[in-house]
This record gives sequence, structure tokens and C-alpha cells, in this order.
Amino acid sequence: MSEEYYLKIGRASDIENPRERIIYRLLEIFPGALSWGSLIALFLLAWKRPLWVAVFAIAFAFFWLLRMIYRSLLLRVGFKKMKEHEKINWIKRLEDLKEKDWRRYYHLVVFPVYKEPLEVLRASLLAIEKSDYPKDRIILVIGAEERAKEKMKLVIAALEKEFSSKFFKFLVVWHPEGIPGEIAGKSSNETWAVKKAKKVIIDRLGIPYENIIFSSFDADTVVFPKYFSCLTFHYLTSKNPNRRSFQPIPLFINNIWQAPFFSRLFSFSSTFWNTMNQASPDNLVTFSSHSMSFKTLVEVGFKQTNVVSDDSRIFWQCFLKYNGDYRVQPLYYPVSMDAVVAKGYFQTMKNVYKQQRRWAYGAGEVPYLLFGFLKNKKIPLLKKIRYGFVTIEGYWSWATSSFILFFIGWLPLVLGGHEFTQTLFSYNLPWVLRNMMTLAMVGLVVSAYFSIVLLPPKPPEYGRLKYLALALEWLVVPVVMLIFTPLPALEAQTRWMLGKYMGFWYTEKVRK
Repeated sequence: MSEEYYLKIGRASDIENPRERIIYRLLEIFPGALSWGSLIALFLLAWKRPLWVAVFAIAFAFFWLLRMIYRSLLLRVGFKKMKEHEKINWIKRLEDLKEKDWRRYYHLVVFPVYKEPLEVLRASLLAIEKSDYPKDRIILVIGAEERAKEKMKLVIAALEKEFSSKFFKFLVVWHPEGIPGEIAGKSSNETWAVKKAKKVIIDRLGIPYENIIFSSFDADTVVFPKYFSCLTFHYLTSKNPNRRSFQPIPLFINNIWQAPFFSRLFSFSSTFWNTMNQASPDNLVTFSSHSMSFKTLVEVGFKQTNVVSDDSRIFWQCFLKYNGDYRVQPLYYPVSMDAVVAKGYFQTMKNVYKQQRRWAYGAGEVPYLLFGFLKNKKIPLLKKIRYGFVTIEGYWSWATSSFILFFIGWLPLVLGGHEFTQTLFSYNLPWVLRNMMTLAMVGLVVSAYFSIVLLPPKPPEYGRLKYLALALEWLVVPVVMLIFTPLPALEAQTRWMLGKYMGFWYTEKVRK
């Protein structure tokens, strides 16, 4: 077995060595056990040691308040940089790079598609056609699923007819169904399409791999006009572009006016979360649409075809492959995607939950990177500790923070017994928690403001009062988040814990 076999692990059963398989299986159990163990322990302690839990609840709420303030500042910084980058003439900046001929660089853009309607895919391709980068340096690949060929053949034919002559190369690749060891989904589709493009276009034409920038896009990804010129500039001015992924800011706003309020809130929350992370890039991991060196993609063995969370996994593949010498470079430049919208209100609600569960299923990165840390002795210990802690804490907080803030803090008053409820501490506990939650509302005000600023043009059927209604929606965030944040995260982690693995869940795309 190769020394780097651990780079291709999807789950514990992929490991041949029985001892190592047990270790990996224990690491799969760890995230769920940590989340459930924390909640159960706090519940029991609220009964047996109510004072301990009350002190913890206040300390946790205070920490959460500080984090909220800090993230609000990061959001402002990230948003300001994004607006600045949208105004820059990146082509001119590229022309000013006298020592580098930017026109030698090609962009390989891959869209894995499944059952998306024509209007969604056409909007994505039209945005690339209208972008400012020379189209004779863009290789566009549509990765379509063979299992959806009957539904999609007319859609693909329409795209070929309209766009095949608009780019340097335009290729449609049909991904076969039922390849052993694959999970049907974005990563297996995309990897098949990339390998085919490498064989029939890149290798045949002899284009150097180091002159190709690879972009992995979702089917609904709409690039802003200067995306490829901005990306190329950052790529050429990076100290080592072969050790970098390049992350735009995803704005989930393509169909935001059509989305129900709860879907709209989650779309903006995801947008804000990614904008904050751009302003604090040390722990940034690739998410959704992103770009990287094609040479690096080939060296690492392409994306894994046996995982669900491929967008973050490719980062960890590279991080382990290059002994920790890999990072994500923020672009501070946007691309836009769809909010979750289905054909009915309750179906949209179900789809929001399922999308959150799929994203939370990324908890499977915890066993992958921890096992990789055990196998790779060349990664500096401090990097292992930092990335390990940030990743574990992130998934733990996702599954537990809402419950701790809104339920656990009050449990000592319910379960603590007569002795505790007669103390001055128990009398002041509700007042302290309530005031901290009130102060935290400043984060909602900031979020409401930026959500209005990011909105695309208002459809004519809405009046000006619609903006007020959109701002007031943020008042129900605590209730919405309590349902759609910890529950799908706990389910995803529980699936890993029990070995009830998920496949890739496709998010329905609807634009009215």
C-alpha cells in the first residue's frame, strides 16, 4: 500500500489494516460523542451541580457575546474589502505585471450538473461569457450525470448550441453510473470530467499544467464580471500559487427575492460566515466554489470520489500531501449562488434542513485530518494543534452552542432544586443571561444592514416597505437557528458516530 494511502480514505472501511481501521472508526465516533456528551453532561450537572452549570452558562454567554462583536467587525472588514475589489480594474493590474505574461494562463472551469433547469445553467455560462477575461483562454467543461441523461440531454444540447463557440474549448462529459468505490455526487462527477478534459484537451494540446488555473463551480455559480482577472492577478502575485487555493466570497442571492424568509436568513448567514472567514484567513478552508493550481490538483490525485464534502476535503488532501505547507488565499471578490427554493413552502423547509445536514456532514473531516496528523510526522506540531482545535471546535459549536445559549443556561433554575433557587445567584441568573442576549442583538442589527445592502435589484412587484420587512425578519433568527442549525448538525454527527453514512444529497434548484 502507498505511503500516502490515507489521502484517499473516505470512511473507516476503506482501511485494510485492522488496527488502523479501529483507530479511524473511533475518530469517526469522536465528533458526535463530544457533542452529545457535552449536552448530556451539562443536563446532569444542572441537576447535581446547578451552580457549576450556572457559572458556565454565564461564562459561555459572555464568550459568545465577545465572539459576536468580533465577527461583526470581521464582517464589516470583509464587506469593505469586497466592495474595494469589485471596483479595481484587474486587467490593468495584470498588464502592469511586466515580468509575467498573464495571457499564457488558461482557466479550466468545471460545472458538475445533475438535474438543474436550463435557466440556472444558462445564467452561469452567460456570466462567464460576459466576464472580462479573454474567452480564448477559458476551457469550459460540463460534467453531466449519465443517470439523468433522459432529463438533461435537451438542456445540454441547448447549452452546446449557444456556448460551444464562445470559449477556447467547450466540452461535455457524461459521468457513468455505478463506478465501484464512488459516491454519486459532485466530486465523482467533477473528477471524471477533469480527467477527461486533461486527456482530450490539455495533454493533446500540450498546455503546461502550471499554466492552468482550475475552478470548481457549483451548477448555479454566477461569476461577477472581473472574477477571472482578479483570480489570475492573485495567482500570479502569490508567493507559491501551487501551495494555495483561492476562495471567492459566495453570495447566496441569485433567487433571494423568491426565497421564503427562513431560507433567506440562512442564505445571508452563510454569506456572512464566509465573508467573516475571508477577513480572518489563517484558518480558512475551501468552501463551495473555489480555484487552485491544476498542477497541484493532478499531483494530489484529483478530488476524492468517495466523499460527500469534497470542497473542504480537497483542501485537507493538499494540506496533508504537502506536509502542512498549504493554505487558502482569500480573493475578497464575490460569486453568487442560489438560496434554497423548492416548489412549495414546506418542501423548501425540508431542503434547507437537508442542505444544512449535508454541510454539517463535513464533520467527517475531523477523523480524516486527525488520522492524517497521526500518519504524517512532517507537519509541525503547532499546526496540527491549531487546525485540529479550530476544526473540532467549529463542528462542536455548530451542534451545541444554540442549545447551550437558549436552554442549558436556564436548566439550573428548573433542575437545581429548592436549595439553589433560594440563592442570590439563581435570582440574578435570568437577568444576566437576558441582558447578554439583548446586547448580542447588535450582531443582528449589523446582519440586517448588510443583508439589505447585498440584495440584488428589487423586482417591481414589491413596494419599498418590503425592505423594512426584510430587516425585521432578523428578529426571528434565534428561533430559526434553533431548529435549522443544531439539529441537522447533531444528526450528521450521529450518523458518523453510528456508522449510518450519508450519500450526496442534491439540492433542488428552482427559479420562478
